[in-house]
Amino acid sequence: MTWDSMTAEAASQWAERLWTLVLIVWLVLWFGVKRTKMRETPWERLQHALPVMFGFWLLFARNLRWLSEKFPQGSVAVWWIGLALTAIGVGISIWARLTLGSNWSGVVTLKQGHELIRSGLYRWIRHPIYTGILLGTIGTAIIEGHLRGWVGFAVFVATFYRKARREESFLQQEFGVGFEEHVRSTGMFLPRWT
Repeated sequence: MTWDSMTAEAASQWAERLWTLVLIVWLVLWFGVKRTKMRETPWERLQHALPVMFGFWLLFARNLRWLSEKFPQGSVAVWWIGLALTAIGVGISIWARLTLGSNWSGVVTLKQGHELIRSGLYRWIRHPIYTGILLGTIGTAIIEGHLRGWVGFAVFVATFYRKARREESFLQQEFGVGFEEHVRSTGMFLPRWT
C-alpha cells in the first residue's frame, strides 16, 4: 500500500486486524497462566468487562446515528497517523502482556506464586497493557473519525482507571512495601517524570 492510496476503509480494516491480533495473543497465552489464589467477585468483573465491550462497540459500530458526527475530518495523513497509533498501542499492549507472562489475568486476581513484575515497560508504568490499549483506541478513533470513538475512549479511560485501582489494592496486600516502592517510582498509565 502506498502513502496516497490509503483510504478510511483500508485503515479501518487494518485497525480491526490489529485488534484481532491482540485477541489471538491473549487467547493463546491464556493457556500458560498460573493458578488463581485470589479473584475479584463476578459483580466486580462485570464492572469492567461490560464497559470495555461497550467501548469497543462504540469504536467500531457502523450505521450508528447517535454520536456519528465526524471528528476529525478524514484525510490520508489522518488515516496513516491513526493506523500508526493503533499499531504502536497494540505493540505496547502485546509487549506488556508477554512481559507479565504467567502472572497475567484478564480479571483482577492474584496468582499462586504471583510475582511483582518490574521489567520491560513495568519499570516505568504500572499498567502498560492499558496504556497500549488506550493509545490504540486513540488511533482507531482517529481512523473511524466519529465522535462515538472518542466516547468509547473515555469509557476505556474510566474503566481502566477503576480496574487498575482494584488491581493495585490486590498487589498492595500481596507485596506491601515492595509495591509501595514500585508505585513511587512509576506512573499508572504514563511514566513518572519527576
